[in-house]
Amino acid sequence: MAELAIQSIGPAGLNPTYVGASGSGDTFANDGRTFIRAKNGHASTQSVIVTALYPCNHGFTHSVTVAVSAGGERDIGPFARDRFGDPVSVTYSQVTLLTIAALRIPED
Repeated sequence: MAELAIQSIGPAGLNPTYVGASGSGDTFANDGRTFIRAKNGHASTQSVIVTALYPCNHGFTHSVTVAVSAGGERDIGPFARDRFGDPVSVTYSQVTLLTIAALRIPED
């Protein structure tokens, strides 16, 4: 597993740097204000799976699976610490041409 560097969005915006998704999964520090952006350069849909460690407000522990369409991108999160923990663990259905960035929403 690789630890993703968190990039903060500022008043002037951000041109994020993406890294290849790791076949063994990735992690990132969770402050409740960080989300991930996944870009799929592959010809087929790939899934991003964010592992939940604790139950949701309905009492069930279930991970979040998000499909990223071929040639598409998705913003996923942010993630509540009381459900996803710290750090957050992310895995993928496959990693061919899948890139990812961890982005932080600034405080007011």
